[in-house]
Amino acid sequence: MKIGYPCINTSILRDTPSTFRLASYNEDCLVKVVRNNLDHLEKILHYNVKNNLLFFRISSGLVPFASHPVCKVNWQKHFAHRFEGLGEFIKENKIRISMHPDQFVLINSPKELIVESSVRELTYHCSILDLMGLDGSAKIQVHIGGAYGDKILAMKTFEKNYDTFLSPNVRKRLVIENDDRLYNVNDCLNIHHRTGIPVLFDSFHYRCYQSDDGLSVTNAFQMCCETWGKMDGMPMADHPPILLGGAGISSVKKIQGNKVAGVKFLKDIPLSGILLSIKESIKDNKDV
Repeated sequence: MKIGYPCINTSILRDTPSTFRLASYNEDCLVKVVRNNLDHLEKILHYNVKNNLLFFRISSGLVPFASHPVCKVNWQKHFAHRFEGLGEFIKENKIRISMHPDQFVLINSPKELIVESSVRELTYHCSILDLMGLDGSAKIQVHIGGAYGDKILAMKTFEKNYDTFLSPNVRKRLVIENDDRLYNVNDCLNIHHRTGIPVLFDSFHYRCYQSDDGLSVTNAFQMCCETWGKMDGMPMADHPPILLGGAGISSVKKIQGNKVAGVKFLKDIPLSGILLSIKESIKDNKDV
């Protein structure tokens, strides 16, 4: 099992902004911010290796406005060497990488412009991982999207747009995650059966929104793991914060900042060969 966390490490002080306002966009500003973001990412990766945190979700904001029409800079060429170097470090240290676009990425939207912008955003995320030279086990994690008054139709739209608009490179990296109110594990499994997309199990979302068939957390988790093929790498899962104690794994009993019982999931399922993402930024290595 590899344990990690998403995006932010508050142990590493940062004195430069990670983004800027669209109104302030210019080539020099973009290059400066991206350079600083890559410097900061490098520090985080070194910190993670030192603390045996070998699963990390890279921030979507690494290249601000990369998928926006305003961005005319060939940042891929400008920073190719830096991305290649980061990728070599990741591969040498066997760090598993993922990315998670924000909630505005909706490839099943009934609005054409939203679908187009979503495809551009997914292509940008894929470019980051491709520039690092990472294989298909580096994943882009998304929710299915909205229901738009007809959940069955919305699922079919997701599947159609997945096949129609996403490049093979994006498709090989995409994984879908059960959410907390619209699409549960069974919905994701149904889409997997029709498309082959791996399903990432989120235990917090599972507690919020379960299927009506009484599927246990253990069975739900195992069924999601079975959707991952050899080229996808070890299955990924999202779980609330945990601690590595002297006696092994123990729960800090928090889910996204709220104190709740959260240890049962870890006791009930086999975690060998699993990547576990902790949904919380860390303040120091005692928190992970």
